[in-house]
Amino acid sequence: MDVTLIAAAALWGAVAGVLVQRAAYRLAVEPDEPWRAACPAGHPYAPGPRGWLGPAHCPVCAPAPRPATAPPGAGPPPPPSTAPPLTDRSRPRTRPAVVPPVVGAAACAVLAAATGHRPELAVWLLTGPVALLLAVVDRRVHRLPDPLTLPLAAAVPLLLGAAALLPGTAGSWRTAVLGGLVLGAAYLALFLVNPNGMGFGDVKLALPLGCALGWYGWDVLLAGAFAGFALGALYGLGLVVLRRAHRRTAIPFGPFMIGGALLGVLLGALAHR
Repeated sequence: MDVTLIAAAALWGAVAGVLVQRAAYRLAVEPDEPWRAACPAGHPYAPGPRGWLGPAHCPVCAPAPRPATAPPGAGPPPPPSTAPPLTDRSRPRTRPAVVPPVVGAAACAVLAAATGHRPELAVWLLTGPVALLLAVVDRRVHRLPDPLTLPLAAAVPLLLGAAALLPGTAGSWRTAVLGGLVLGAAYLALFLVNPNGMGFGDVKLALPLGCALGWYGWDVLLAGAFAGFALGALYGLGLVVLRRAHRRTAIPFGPFMIGGALLGVLLGALAHR
Protein backbone atom coordinates (compact mmCIF):
# COMPACT_ATOMS: atom_id res chain seq x y z
CA MET A 1 0.00 0.00 0.00
CA ASP A 2 1.51 3.30 -1.14
CA VAL A 3 0.91 5.77 1.67
CA THR A 4 2.18 8.68 -0.45
CA LEU A 5 -0.31 7.90 -3.20
CA ILE A 6 -3.19 7.65 -0.73
CA ALA A 7 -2.22 10.90 0.98
CA ALA A 8 -1.94 12.72 -2.36
CA ALA A 9 -5.34 11.39 -3.42
CA ALA A 10 -6.89 12.45 -0.11
CA LEU A 11 -5.45 15.95 -0.53
CA TRP A 12 -6.85 16.11 -4.06
CA GLY A 13 -10.28 15.11 -2.81
CA ALA A 14 -10.23 17.61 0.05
CA VAL A 15 -9.21 20.48 -2.25
CA ALA A 16 -11.89 19.45 -4.74
CA GLY A 17 -14.47 19.42 -1.94
CA VAL A 18 -13.64 23.05 -1.16
CA LEU A 19 -13.51 24.22 -4.78
CA VAL A 20 -16.87 22.71 -5.85
CA GLN A 21 -18.86 24.59 -3.22
CA ARG A 22 -19.24 27.76 -5.29
CA ALA A 23 -20.48 25.78 -8.27
CA ALA A 24 -22.83 23.83 -5.99
CA TYR A 25 -24.31 27.07 -4.64
CA ARG A 26 -24.76 28.49 -8.15
CA LEU A 27 -26.29 25.32 -9.60
CA ALA A 28 -28.55 24.43 -6.67
CA VAL A 29 -31.64 26.22 -8.00
CA GLU A 30 -35.09 25.08 -9.06
CA PRO A 31 -35.54 23.97 -12.70
CA ASP A 32 -37.31 27.20 -13.72
CA GLU A 33 -34.65 29.47 -12.18
CA PRO A 34 -31.38 30.66 -13.77
CA TRP A 35 -28.03 29.73 -12.27
CA ARG A 36 -27.06 32.10 -9.47
CA ALA A 37 -24.76 34.90 -10.60
CA ALA A 38 -24.00 36.39 -7.18
CA CYS A 39 -22.77 35.14 -3.82
CA PRO A 40 -25.09 34.81 -0.80
CA ALA A 41 -24.48 38.46 0.07
CA GLY A 42 -25.35 39.66 -3.44
CA HIS A 43 -21.84 40.32 -4.76
CA PRO A 44 -21.49 39.29 -8.45
CA TYR A 45 -19.12 36.43 -9.13
CA ALA A 46 -16.12 37.04 -11.34
CA PRO A 47 -16.35 35.71 -14.91
CA GLY A 48 -14.55 32.54 -15.92
CA PRO A 49 -13.33 29.74 -13.65
CA ARG A 50 -12.93 32.09 -10.67
CA GLY A 51 -16.69 32.50 -10.65
CA TRP A 52 -17.24 28.76 -10.30
CA LEU A 53 -14.38 27.49 -8.13
CA GLY A 54 -14.07 28.15 -4.42
CA PRO A 55 -16.32 28.65 -1.40
CA ALA A 56 -19.84 29.97 -1.92
CA HIS A 57 -18.98 33.33 -0.44
CA CYS A 58 -16.68 35.71 -2.31
CA PRO A 59 -13.62 37.57 -0.94
CA VAL A 60 -15.74 40.72 -0.45
CA CYS A 61 -17.78 38.82 2.14
CA ALA A 62 -14.78 38.16 4.38
CA PRO A 63 -15.04 40.33 7.50
CA ALA A 64 -12.24 42.83 7.88
CA PRO A 65 -10.24 42.50 11.13
CA ARG A 66 -10.83 45.20 13.72
CA PRO A 67 -8.17 46.33 16.20
CA ALA A 68 -8.98 45.75 19.84
CA THR A 69 -8.26 49.40 20.67
CA ALA A 70 -7.87 52.46 18.49
CA PRO A 71 -4.24 53.55 18.02
CA PRO A 72 -3.21 56.90 19.53
CA GLY A 73 -4.18 59.87 17.42
CA ALA A 74 -6.46 57.81 15.19
CA GLY A 75 -9.24 60.42 15.30
CA PRO A 76 -12.97 59.84 15.74
CA PRO A 77 -14.42 56.45 14.80
CA PRO A 78 -16.10 56.13 11.40
CA PRO A 79 -19.86 56.68 11.25
CA PRO A 80 -22.03 53.57 11.51
CA SER A 81 -22.85 51.82 8.26
CA THR A 82 -26.13 52.71 6.61
CA ALA A 83 -26.34 49.41 4.72
CA PRO A 84 -29.39 47.31 5.61
CA PRO A 85 -28.69 44.36 7.89
CA LEU A 86 -28.37 40.96 6.31
CA THR A 87 -31.30 38.62 6.73
CA ASP A 88 -30.81 34.96 7.55
CA ARG A 89 -31.35 34.10 3.87
CA SER A 90 -28.84 36.63 2.55
CA ARG A 91 -26.21 36.25 5.26
CA PRO A 92 -23.00 34.93 3.64
CA ARG A 93 -21.05 32.01 4.95
CA THR A 94 -17.70 32.99 6.39
CA ARG A 95 -16.37 29.44 6.27
CA PRO A 96 -16.79 26.75 3.65
CA ALA A 97 -18.84 23.66 4.48
CA VAL A 98 -16.92 20.82 6.06
CA VAL A 99 -18.78 17.79 4.69
CA PRO A 100 -17.79 18.02 0.97
CA PRO A 101 -14.01 18.21 1.65
CA VAL A 102 -14.20 15.36 4.15
CA VAL A 103 -16.26 13.17 1.81
CA GLY A 104 -14.02 14.05 -1.14
CA ALA A 105 -10.85 13.24 0.79
CA ALA A 106 -12.23 9.93 2.09
CA ALA A 107 -13.55 8.81 -1.30
CA CYS A 108 -10.34 9.62 -3.17
CA ALA A 109 -8.21 8.01 -0.47
CA VAL A 110 -10.08 4.69 -0.55
CA LEU A 111 -10.06 4.72 -4.36
CA ALA A 112 -6.29 5.16 -4.35
CA ALA A 113 -5.86 2.44 -1.74
CA ALA A 114 -8.00 -0.02 -3.72
CA THR A 115 -6.77 0.82 -7.24
CA GLY A 116 -3.10 1.45 -6.61
CA HIS A 117 -0.95 2.78 -9.45
CA ARG A 118 -3.14 1.42 -12.23
CA PRO A 119 -4.01 3.92 -15.00
CA GLU A 120 -7.75 3.91 -14.25
CA LEU A 121 -7.06 5.62 -10.91
CA ALA A 122 -6.51 8.85 -12.85
CA VAL A 123 -10.00 8.47 -14.32
CA TRP A 124 -11.58 8.00 -10.89
CA LEU A 125 -9.74 11.01 -9.46
CA LEU A 126 -10.54 13.28 -12.41
CA THR A 127 -14.25 12.46 -12.48
CA GLY A 128 -14.68 12.22 -8.70
CA PRO A 129 -15.08 15.99 -8.11
CA VAL A 130 -17.87 16.16 -10.69
CA ALA A 131 -19.65 13.26 -9.00
CA LEU A 132 -19.24 15.00 -5.64
CA LEU A 133 -20.66 18.21 -7.07
CA LEU A 134 -23.64 16.33 -8.51
CA ALA A 135 -24.31 14.69 -5.15
CA VAL A 136 -24.25 18.04 -3.34
CA VAL A 137 -26.59 19.73 -5.83
CA ASP A 138 -29.02 16.81 -5.90
CA ARG A 139 -29.02 16.67 -2.11
CA ARG A 140 -30.01 20.34 -1.94
CA VAL A 141 -32.59 20.72 -4.72
CA HIS A 142 -33.29 17.19 -6.05
CA ARG A 143 -31.76 18.09 -9.40
CA LEU A 144 -28.92 16.72 -11.54
CA PRO A 145 -27.99 19.53 -13.98
CA ASP A 146 -27.32 18.68 -17.63
CA PRO A 147 -24.10 20.77 -17.69
CA LEU A 148 -22.67 18.19 -15.29
CA THR A 149 -24.29 14.87 -16.23
CA LEU A 150 -23.83 15.11 -20.01
CA PRO A 151 -20.11 16.02 -20.01
CA LEU A 152 -19.53 13.33 -17.39
CA ALA A 153 -21.33 10.77 -19.57
CA ALA A 154 -18.94 11.62 -22.42
CA ALA A 155 -15.79 11.98 -20.31
CA VAL A 156 -15.87 8.65 -18.46
CA PRO A 157 -15.83 6.35 -21.54
CA LEU A 158 -13.28 8.57 -23.30
CA LEU A 159 -10.94 8.64 -20.32
CA LEU A 160 -11.32 4.90 -19.77
CA GLY A 161 -10.54 4.39 -23.45
CA ALA A 162 -7.30 6.30 -22.98
CA ALA A 163 -6.51 4.32 -19.83
CA ALA A 164 -7.10 1.05 -21.71
CA LEU A 165 -4.25 1.95 -24.08
CA LEU A 166 -1.76 2.12 -21.21
CA PRO A 167 -0.03 -0.90 -19.65
CA GLY A 168 -1.18 -2.18 -16.29
CA THR A 169 -4.93 -1.62 -16.59
CA ALA A 170 -7.25 -4.12 -14.94
CA GLY A 171 -10.49 -3.49 -16.77
CA SER A 172 -12.19 -3.75 -20.16
CA TRP A 173 -13.16 -0.67 -22.17
CA ARG A 174 -15.66 -2.66 -24.25
CA THR A 175 -17.47 -3.88 -21.14
CA ALA A 176 -17.37 -0.37 -19.70
CA VAL A 177 -19.17 1.10 -22.73
CA LEU A 178 -21.70 -1.72 -22.76
CA GLY A 179 -22.21 -1.34 -19.02
CA GLY A 180 -23.03 2.34 -19.44
CA LEU A 181 -25.57 1.56 -22.14
CA VAL A 182 -27.15 -1.27 -20.14
CA LEU A 183 -27.45 0.68 -16.90
CA GLY A 184 -28.71 3.75 -18.76
CA ALA A 185 -31.33 1.64 -20.53
CA ALA A 186 -32.41 0.07 -17.23
CA TYR A 187 -32.88 3.47 -15.61
CA LEU A 188 -34.71 4.72 -18.70
CA ALA A 189 -37.13 1.80 -18.40
CA LEU A 190 -37.71 2.63 -14.74
CA PHE A 191 -38.31 6.27 -15.65
CA LEU A 192 -40.84 5.37 -18.34
CA VAL A 193 -42.68 3.00 -16.00
CA ASN A 194 -42.80 5.46 -13.07
CA PRO A 195 -41.76 9.04 -13.99
CA ASN A 196 -42.72 10.27 -10.53
CA GLY A 197 -40.33 7.88 -8.83
CA MET A 198 -37.30 8.31 -11.11
CA GLY A 199 -36.00 11.58 -12.54
CA PHE A 200 -34.57 11.83 -16.04
CA GLY A 201 -31.40 13.25 -14.52
CA ASP A 202 -30.91 9.87 -12.84
CA VAL A 203 -31.11 8.24 -16.27
CA LYS A 204 -28.35 10.48 -17.61
CA LEU A 205 -26.22 9.91 -14.52
CA ALA A 206 -26.58 6.14 -14.95
CA LEU A 207 -24.57 6.29 -18.20
CA PRO A 208 -21.19 7.31 -16.71
CA LEU A 209 -21.75 5.29 -13.55
CA GLY A 210 -22.51 2.22 -15.65
CA CYS A 211 -19.28 2.78 -17.59
CA ALA A 212 -17.24 3.01 -14.40
CA LEU A 213 -18.83 -0.15 -12.98
CA GLY A 214 -18.70 -2.05 -16.25
CA TRP A 215 -14.96 -1.44 -16.48
CA TYR A 216 -14.47 -4.19 -13.90
CA GLY A 217 -17.09 -6.58 -15.29
CA TRP A 218 -20.77 -7.43 -15.21
CA ASP A 219 -20.73 -8.70 -11.64
CA VAL A 220 -19.37 -5.38 -10.43
CA LEU A 221 -22.00 -3.55 -12.48
CA LEU A 222 -24.79 -5.53 -10.84
CA ALA A 223 -23.28 -5.11 -7.37
CA GLY A 224 -22.87 -1.34 -7.74
CA ALA A 225 -26.35 -0.84 -9.17
CA PHE A 226 -27.90 -2.93 -6.40
CA ALA A 227 -25.90 -1.04 -3.75
CA GLY A 228 -27.29 2.26 -5.01
CA PHE A 229 -30.89 1.04 -4.68
CA ALA A 230 -30.14 -0.52 -1.29
CA LEU A 231 -28.62 2.69 0.08
CA GLY A 232 -31.55 4.74 -1.18
CA ALA A 233 -34.06 2.30 0.30
CA LEU A 234 -32.34 2.32 3.69
CA TYR A 235 -32.30 6.11 3.71
CA GLY A 236 -35.97 6.31 2.82
CA LEU A 237 -36.87 3.69 5.42
CA GLY A 238 -34.94 5.63 8.04
CA LEU A 239 -36.88 8.79 7.23
CA VAL A 240 -40.18 6.92 7.52
CA VAL A 241 -39.19 5.36 10.84
CA LEU A 242 -38.20 8.79 12.17
CA ARG A 243 -41.49 10.20 10.83
CA ARG A 244 -39.67 12.76 8.73
CA ALA A 245 -41.21 11.43 5.51
CA HIS A 246 -43.87 9.06 4.23
CA ARG A 247 -43.82 6.34 1.59
CA ARG A 248 -44.39 8.71 -1.32
CA THR A 249 -41.88 11.37 -0.25
CA ALA A 250 -39.34 12.08 -3.01
CA ILE A 251 -35.69 11.69 -2.05
CA PRO A 252 -32.57 12.71 -3.99
CA PHE A 253 -31.42 9.46 -5.55
CA GLY A 254 -28.24 10.76 -7.21
CA PRO A 255 -26.07 10.59 -4.06
CA PHE A 256 -27.06 6.96 -3.51
CA MET A 257 -26.36 6.07 -7.14
CA ILE A 258 -22.92 7.62 -6.76
CA GLY A 259 -22.35 5.94 -3.40
CA GLY A 260 -23.34 2.55 -4.81
CA ALA A 261 -21.05 3.07 -7.81
CA LEU A 262 -18.20 3.95 -5.46
CA LEU A 263 -18.72 0.73 -3.52
CA GLY A 264 -18.86 -1.26 -6.75
CA VAL A 265 -15.68 0.30 -8.14
CA LEU A 266 -13.89 -0.38 -4.86
CA LEU A 267 -15.02 -4.00 -4.99
CA GLY A 268 -13.86 -4.39 -8.58
CA ALA A 269 -10.53 -2.67 -7.97
CA LEU A 270 -9.76 -4.87 -4.97
CA ALA A 271 -10.78 -8.01 -6.84
CA HIS A 272 -8.34 -7.21 -9.68
CA ARG A 273 -5.32 -6.41 -7.54
